Amino acid sequence: MMLGLIDVSKSKEDFQRLKSYWNTFHCQSKIISSKNRIYGKYCKNRFCTLCSAIRKADIIHRYYPTLKTWKEPHFLTLTVKAVKINSLSKWINGMFRAFSLIMAKYKKRYQRGESIQLVGIKSLECNFNPQRKTYNPHFHIITDNQEIAEILRQEWLQIWKYKDNPEKIVVSSRAQFIRKVENLERDLIEVIKYGSKIFTEPDIKNKSKKQKSNLAPMIYIQALDAIFTAMKGKRIFERFGFNLPKRERPQPKSKRTYEFDNWNFNLKVNDWVNTETGECLTGYKTPVELAYLLEEGVNKRLY
Repeated sequence: MMLGLIDVSKSKEDFQRLKSYWNTFHCQSKIISSKNRIYGKYCKNRFCTLCSAIRKADIIHRYYPTLKTWKEPHFLTLTVKAVKINSLSKWINGMFRAFSLIMAKYKKRYQRGESIQLVGIKSLECNFNPQRKTYNPHFHIITDNQEIAEILRQEWLQIWKYKDNPEKIVVSSRAQFIRKVENLERDLIEVIKYGSKIFTEPDIKNKSKKQKSNLAPMIYIQALDAIFTAMKGKRIFERFGFNLPKRERPQPKSKRTYEFDNWNFNLKVNDWVNTETGECLTGYKTPVELAYLLEEGVNKRLY
């Protein structure tokens, strides 16, 4: 996947993004093992599946105890119309601006004692529709209660209305979805996803009808690059209306050791190989289905 993204950034002569993609490609490519522990360097890029998984686990660990105290949490999706690639950045910027205006409005109302405080967490995600060649940016939100979710939904619909043309549809009321949180951990994971799905179903229509498609999921490289580019500089995940309890961070301790092994990742064997002995670290064997997806399921066409 990263090699595909590297090719895209080369074709666009986007050398800053090219450097970021190469850093992710080399994430954990060289590691050191000592006394049953492994040490390596993380790229910490949001499009790195490994670093994103670590970040997701950290957010769950920090936020779950607080969200568990909310008596009536609700899950909310706020979205705009599907857009073409050349409009994606503009619409994502507009979404952040719209949400900020709503928060500022109700912060003043709360300070005047005219409204409840808006409390919740939100994240940005964007999906790609390979049939229509469009992108669907949206916010996933968990609120403290149903009233907050209803306020956000109502204000979101109102803020996107065109005063000079009320009939012009920018957001659909049916697409702004609210439901009660039944499984907090599951919905928390849903909110803090990577920002975009790596694999996309080619047949969106059948997927929406819960029909089994014969087409394998695809990685649409050009679409992924467009989404990552549009999200650059944006805070994918954030809280609003509350603070987390302060936690003490343990001070890292360093020890000197003279007994260690160096390992380099080798694409030919899909494993880390000892630089001195040639031994493989894990003995991992790529499943046939995954190997097929990575070799045949990468679509590099421009959308």
